[in-house]
Amino acid sequence: MKQRKELKKSKVLFLKMLIDVHTHLDHELFEKDLDKVISRAKEARVKVIITNGINPKTNRQSLEISKKYDIVKCAMGIYPIDALQKEIEEGECPLEDEKIDVDSEIEFIKSNAKDIAAIGEVGMDGKYGELEDQKEVFEKMILLAKELDIPIIVHSRKAEEECIELLEKHKMKKVIMHCFSGKKKLVNRIIENKWYFSIPCNCNRSQHFQKIIELASINKLLTETDAPLMGPVVGERNEPAFVSGTIKKIAEIKGFEVEEVEKNIFLNYQRLF
Repeated sequence: MKQRKELKKSKVLFLKMLIDVHTHLDHELFEKDLDKVISRAKEARVKVIITNGINPKTNRQSLEISKKYDIVKCAMGIYPIDALQKEIEEGECPLEDEKIDVDSEIEFIKSNAKDIAAIGEVGMDGKYGELEDQKEVFEKMILLAKELDIPIIVHSRKAEEECIELLEKHKMKKVIMHCFSGKKKLVNRIIENKWYFSIPCNCNRSQHFQKIIELASINKLLTETDAPLMGPVVGERNEPAFVSGTIKKIAEIKGFEVEEVEKNIFLNYQRLF
């Protein structure tokens, strides 16, 4: 009953207006058929896709893609630099290693502020990098998001508490915790801070993401794909159209109608962006 009261009532008739707040359309797996991927997203009634940059090259690619497709918006950021280097070395990331001048890239992002929706993907990564080395860059990204007054999309793998502490230090409000994998006490801390969780498509099989859906208010949930990764089927390429499955899973867990969940997540997007 309490959860149902959280649902925002509206007299507006909503068609499906789905949201993917975190994807990587610049990825090489989309090189050959991005037009078709966008067409399928539109057929699924996806209204907005936010493609995220992680370094200078992908920031520029994301900007170009957002200018080509009307439903795509651009986020720019600097992924933890040492973690990205290790992912490239181990073949997990299909990019060439490049030297990143952080301050110069911040100026580039500022110069394109009118064309970007968020700062992302940024954060810290304890799996592949050294957190102490990453804090300075993440803090600069936080301050940039605050200066531009736009949301920040946070990567926090194995650095969940450290990321939360820096965000709290700067009293951040417009925060999206992307694919958050921290413990329940940290999930509750994010809830207390009134930040948002973006739920990936693999929530159909991940008990962790299902628990976040259960714990968080419907008013603080968003949908993402992290495409081409984190798909609903292991080993298959993910794409923005698949957020419809996430909506169904959220509705199932929350005990709401699918249409109610679609409407509220779209309203969450509108409030935040």
